[in-house]
Amino acid sequence: MPVLGLGTWRMGERRDRREQEIAALKSGIDLGVTLIDTAEMYGDGEAEKIVGEAIAGRRERIFLVSKVYPHNASRRGAVAACKRSLERLGTDHIDLYLLHWRGDVPLAETVGGFQALQADGSIRAWGVSNFDSRDIEELLALRGGNDCAANQVLYNLGARGVEWDLVPLCRGTGIALMAYSPLDQGRLLRERKLQAIAARIGATPAQVALAWLLQQRDVAVIPKAANVAHVHDNLSAATLHLDRAAREELDRAFPPPRRATSLRML
Repeated sequence: MPVLGLGTWRMGERRDRREQEIAALKSGIDLGVTLIDTAEMYGDGEAEKIVGEAIAGRRERIFLVSKVYPHNASRRGAVAACKRSLERLGTDHIDLYLLHWRGDVPLAETVGGFQALQADGSIRAWGVSNFDSRDIEELLALRGGNDCAANQVLYNLGARGVEWDLVPLCRGTGIALMAYSPLDQGRLLRERKLQAIAARIGATPAQVALAWLLQQRDVAVIPKAANVAHVHDNLSAATLHLDRAAREELDRAFPPPRRATSLRML
């Protein structure tokens, strides 16, 4: 799985932005980004349609991630939901299919649905999203649960609670982490401490925040890029190296957790 991708949360919600959103995704692909993250929830399926248009004719270059609603995540429900997503995306397979968050459907049923989708080639791998350490431990105890490939969680400089126990657990069990909302919906960019550090380095706050995540081991980052300018800014973070002094300064400004905290979700 590539470490830097294109997020599509909130895409497909406004018809007047559709062409701009498609252009942003195409621009990212043209610049070499191959990971695109979406979900059946985003825009009530419209985000998947936008992704489908953006990747048309270039599907073989893309690592495609989508997610199933918890209430659709029974064995039969997951299969049916995936087929609908495939139709909207205009493809015959999803590279990584995630349970969007924990719901009332027993995890064993969801795993069974994912296994059926793998067996018929509809998905290549499966994982979860918004799972805390207890959820992951419960999943791993299930038959087939150790096939979980990834856990997508809220993770950024201002939301580091996952580092207490979830990050070590996932790394120790071979589960990749995907960091969503890496700029905390833009709130991080208004942090004066981050602005000062970025100015000293000669970069933008967004570049510094993304570069910090990209330098974490076994973490993929999926910032939303709804316009071409954002795509260029995000990609430049991949070449920004934060030296030890910069990382220590960021740790002082945005300290790692000192105790267990509840998993944050957006």
